[in-house]
Amino acid sequence: MNKIELSKKLESEKISKSLYSLDGGLPNEKLCLDYYNEKWMVYYSERGCRTGLTEFIHEDDACLFIYDKIKLISTGKVR
Repeated sequence: MNKIELSKKLESEKISKSLYSLDGGLPNEKLCLDYYNEKWMVYYSERGCRTGLTEFIHEDDACLFIYDKIKLISTGKVR
């Protein structure tokens, strides 16, 4: 899965965009997907800080990882 496919999947499942950002940056209280320095990164952004940073070489791995995390949050299994 790539970033475009991930975006479409989240939209089709009606997952609130308030939970995530697929454009990186430091939005407050969101899971983020970012591509920087030839690496895909998934992290939680809060108050201008990145926490729980996980790096990936392949876009597919990063997209699957963030999708699983977003699903857990959206179903209330993880805060």
